[in-house]
Amino acid sequence: MSELRERPTVLRITEVGEDILRRTCRTATDEDFGSERLARLIDDMFVTMHVAEGCGLAANQVDVDLRLFVYDCTDDDGVRHVGHVLNPVVEEQEPGRALIEEVEGCLSVPGANTRLARPVNTVVHGVDQHGAPVTVEGTGYFARCLQHETDHLNGGLYIDRLSARDRKRMMKQTADRREKVFAERAARAAERVAADR
Repeated sequence: MSELRERPTVLRITEVGEDILRRTCRTATDEDFGSERLARLIDDMFVTMHVAEGCGLAANQVDVDLRLFVYDCTDDDGVRHVGHVLNPVVEEQEPGRALIEEVEGCLSVPGANTRLARPVNTVVHGVDQHGAPVTVEGTGYFARCLQHETDHLNGGLYIDRLSARDRKRMMKQTADRREKVFAERAARAAERVAADR
């Protein structure tokens, strides 16, 4: 019988402007795989993502220097995908690939969102928390999620893909809306704590 683990903790989400979001994250190694510390981090990241009402969350978004992201995202066909990937690499795509423009936002750029073109299909290769190889394929919105989270681990934000004018508009949106977003997140976190009692 396995030991009971503590309930997951809602972690602080880092914001645009913090240095950790601009660095390439540390590659997971054998010291990480299978560890209780890694299992706990994954659990904490899932609960943090759900409280923040996100569909993906990278480790550097909770101030952890590790090539890891979690996801709970529905694709355009209504199929729900839930999981995690360590050391993700997005498979190279041919020039001229099909793109789709949809609204994209980021938990680390609170309250801001805009339309952004990304490839319709994505394949990500990596490993799971035990070091076993995984390949995750996504289409539509789920493909966007996989690309977005892998970008985070390479030190990138979705706003980097925008024009200077649109980036400025996103920063204005987040400045105007962040307090409301944080208040809503705090309320959901408090509800979760109350429900766990």
